[in-house]
Amino acid sequence: MVAVSYLIGSISFAVLLVRATTGRDIRAEGSGNAGATNVLRAHGKRLGILVAALDVAKGALAVVLVRLVTPDPRAAAAAAFAAILGHVFPLFYGFRGGKGVATAVGAFLALAPLPTLVCVGAFVAIVAVTRYVSLGSVIAMVLLPPVCGLLFHEPRWTVVAAAAAAVLIVVKHRENLARLARGEERRLGQK
Repeated sequence: MVAVSYLIGSISFAVLLVRATTGRDIRAEGSGNAGATNVLRAHGKRLGILVAALDVAKGALAVVLVRLVTPDPRAAAAAAFAAILGHVFPLFYGFRGGKGVATAVGAFLALAPLPTLVCVGAFVAIVAVTRYVSLGSVIAMVLLPPVCGLLFHEPRWTVVAAAAAAVLIVVKHRENLARLARGEERRLGQK
């Protein structure tokens, strides 16, 4: 089931929907990232929101399917991380995927809903104030493990999966963080 979760995560809705609607490869446009923010910037709100919603849904689906098979929290946590890993390194698209944020939101909404909502709230507040999606994403993901463990006392394996996801997502955002440090990162709404 963990392998199935990875395969679910490997479905790139950014690649599929942009290709279906425009005939283009999103990985050759904008930032080159196969994720919702790049789709939003390159192809508008409607397609960007649809990609984000589907990426959230596939993360949640991976966890829900595993929970139908076993109540073991280790399996659910592994499925959550596997779906994120699949999104970032998709088998079907030459291991060139997105940064994993929307898929992580879906996976952890299914795995640990209250901590995830707290972190989504932090993301929304940071993006509302700064208009930097990357900054909001990184801070929200870094907050997720301590919020899961210290505030909500989620199972240890959920905290481990959140920490692993946070590390992966921060590493995938290293170029964004470098641009933020130089004052060159694009704000939301900026072409």
